[in-house]
Amino acid sequence: MIHKNAEEERLAVEDNYKYWKRWGPYLAERQWGTVREDYSENGHAWDFVDHDKARSNAYRWGEEGIGGFCDSREILCMAPAFWNGKDPILKERLFGLTNNEGNHGEDVKELYFHQVSTPTHSYAKYLYKYPQKKFPYAEILKRNKDLGREHSEFELLDTKAFANNTYFDCFIEYAKEDVGDILMKVTIINRGRKAENIHVLPHLWFRNFWKHNDRFERPEMKSISTSAVQSRSTRNGRYYFYHEGGEQLFCENETNNKRIYNVTNEVDYVKDGINDHVVHGLNTVNPAKIGSKLAVWHKLRLKPGEEKTIRVRLSKKKLADPWSKYDAIFDKRIEECEEFYGSILKKDLPSDQQEIARKAFSGLLWTKQFYYYDVYKWLFGGPGELKPYRKDSRNMHWQHLTNRHVISMPDKWEYPWYAAWDLAFHMASFVEIDPYFAKEQLLLVLRDGYMHPNGQIPAYEWNFSDVNPPVHSWAVWNVYEKDKNRTGKGDTKFLEKAYQKLLINFTWWVNQKDKSGTNLFEGGFLGLDNIGVFDRNHMPEGITRMQQADATSWMAMFTLNMLRMTIELAIANPIYEDSVAKFFKHFLNIAWAMHHIGQKEISLWDDVDNFYYDVVEMSNGTTDRLRVRSLVGIIPLFAVEIIHKDLFEELKHFKVRAAEIVRTRPDLASLVSNIEEFNADGNYLFSIMRGFRLEKLLYRMLDEDEFLSEFGIRSLSKYHEKHPFVFQHNGYHQIQYESGESRSDMFGGNSNWRGPIWMPLNYMIIQSLRKYYLFYGDQYVYEFPTRSGNKLNLNEIANELSKRLIKLFQPNADGKFQYHSEDVNKVFTKNEHFKKEHFFYEFFDGDSGKGLGASHQTGWTALIANLIIELDENS
Repeated sequence: MIHKNAEEERLAVEDNYKYWKRWGPYLAERQWGTVREDYSENGHAWDFVDHDKARSNAYRWGEEGIGGFCDSREILCMAPAFWNGKDPILKERLFGLTNNEGNHGEDVKELYFHQVSTPTHSYAKYLYKYPQKKFPYAEILKRNKDLGREHSEFELLDTKAFANNTYFDCFIEYAKEDVGDILMKVTIINRGRKAENIHVLPHLWFRNFWKHNDRFERPEMKSISTSAVQSRSTRNGRYYFYHEGGEQLFCENETNNKRIYNVTNEVDYVKDGINDHVVHGLNTVNPAKIGSKLAVWHKLRLKPGEEKTIRVRLSKKKLADPWSKYDAIFDKRIEECEEFYGSILKKDLPSDQQEIARKAFSGLLWTKQFYYYDVYKWLFGGPGELKPYRKDSRNMHWQHLTNRHVISMPDKWEYPWYAAWDLAFHMASFVEIDPYFAKEQLLLVLRDGYMHPNGQIPAYEWNFSDVNPPVHSWAVWNVYEKDKNRTGKGDTKFLEKAYQKLLINFTWWVNQKDKSGTNLFEGGFLGLDNIGVFDRNHMPEGITRMQQADATSWMAMFTLNMLRMTIELAIANPIYEDSVAKFFKHFLNIAWAMHHIGQKEISLWDDVDNFYYDVVEMSNGTTDRLRVRSLVGIIPLFAVEIIHKDLFEELKHFKVRAAEIVRTRPDLASLVSNIEEFNADGNYLFSIMRGFRLEKLLYRMLDEDEFLSEFGIRSLSKYHEKHPFVFQHNGYHQIQYESGESRSDMFGGNSNWRGPIWMPLNYMIIQSLRKYYLFYGDQYVYEFPTRSGNKLNLNEIANELSKRLIKLFQPNADGKFQYHSEDVNKVFTKNEHFKKEHFFYEFFDGDSGKGLGASHQTGWTALIANLIIELDENS
């Protein structure tokens, strides 16, 4: 029997959202500027509720805070706010630039770090760094507006806000004594050289769920003593909020209509009442000490290096003494947190790598978010409401979509909404720390309130109809397999449930993205934004169709994933055996189609360049390869699966069908690798790429003058730096290697697939190489790097690529972190209070390794933790 530590015992409780996961860091870091809160005519979400309006606007679909906690339905929320006595507003939420304000798209302009969390959030810690000087809101806006795309973003550390350590470290910690007993403490440390004042205001408030629903009355909080407040709601009963010292301030979580719309307020003491009372001394809080929003106002003065702690406690129980065991509870939960991560990360791992992995996992855990969006109500209003007036009826074809769950976000500020393929990659990391959540999330997106009736998985809230790569099947199998290897028993109930819905999604792909029935697929931009010479969602006039190397390869991978799942299910239930043959034949058909396009039977593989390219078909019937050397041509590597012969021995009917297919269509079998022969270990290799294509592709991919960077695989070959690809057809279209931020306006500019390194695709490359190694073993070696004369097997190459990616997060010979700019490195390498903190950037410069895009994002970049663990296992 496997011994479970305390956190693992909590995780194993069925329906955890009724128990240990009922409360967690499910509060968004930005609700303003999101589609859900946009009721403008033209769909200008970024402008409808901006940062300035946020403090006065009561949201409908969610709430926001700094390092906040809420319950799993976001009925009641808690988070601290801060004020340095100089800012024009309370610091209740994180500030940043929306897409029309920055020179490289959306970007949060704050310093905060998700330091640690257990999977059930029994203990969690967050660090916010707050300037003692006036926060440079106006300077950041102006400087970024004045910069062009060729310049780097102007960041908070580029101002003088942190000069001479003139800031406070604000540590926000949570510990649960029990399911409904949450302890929060906020520890403030003055890092500056002189005494400074800071105001700390722990907040408790109800999301405004009553305004749009007549079933619910407004909940209430009321003071029951100078150190306790009682909250009451028909939705979650009574809670008691205990605090030490401070002044209780109450208002209502209702919009200040007077400020925003210049009309009379519906209630007294509106949402920004606490802000206006503290900052401006106005009589805007309720003297009767009741309301739906509460803050406890603490005024502190700290000497240099001094720290003070504010303690609060929220409990379902009425407590005679909330503080007697308070510190002991924290100590116990911290000890259990250390024990949990000690079981996940091996002690022989270097300490710096353990720290990176722990931070990556913790960031994932902190970026869970309660996500509520009912598209029908958003479009047409709820019962008894006036229909919103919009010219841009976004997501009109998704009226079935009703989401009301805790979901893993790409990031709770830059991207406070789920994205289908991001979430799939997140689960590859989540399975390492919380397999229960990983399985639950993968099934969630397949539910009827998410998946379209036609079988499409929703992409993201800006346009649910966009198409993300079909990696959900990969994630399902990945999670199933890792969970099975850990427990010794496969969760076939999960696998079968996911499989049934994935069948529907597979059918959608076949029907919608292969409309001509040729087994060649088009998916548009497929999440790779500007990787094409033109926007693949909106091709130049005169192109009737694009046969995409990546879309077709993703589908080949999808087919192999389904084949592998079907085999697993068929062993227990023979009814699935016919489906094994179906997916086997489908895989062969896709492989054949990739090499027989049009009347001249052009191939996606180019024998001259030894690379896969997209092929466009013109209205005059001609075809042309788009000779862009990008990840599009490397993605065929991902269509690989290793299956042991013993599995086929149990499937007698399939063996007969497979032999018949190979015998009657040898032309199909000849295009893929070794489906008739197994190796010395008894493994069959299923892959699009025959051995010579793999060798040729690796030659190009591992070339430092092309794809191989010192820090991973680039998204576009460096060959295009001196040799831009130009496509002239109804316009001039050009693509050129850009190692860092994009100069292209395509897709808004806050991502770039024309050179930078992206963690998820690098992870899939490495995983694929390890699979090939299982078949080819040590006898097949390749040059790494190309032309170096240094020969390595595929597992060793995977290890070397992993090391290059891990190097991004490690100090170099000069003690500097590769992913930081020179100016940022001055702070992160010299300041002892920054040294152990990490950003998990969205992507990285293809030459320098500098972090780019969303700066605090931990979503798919958390795969760095997987690479650390798997490198240790495969070295």
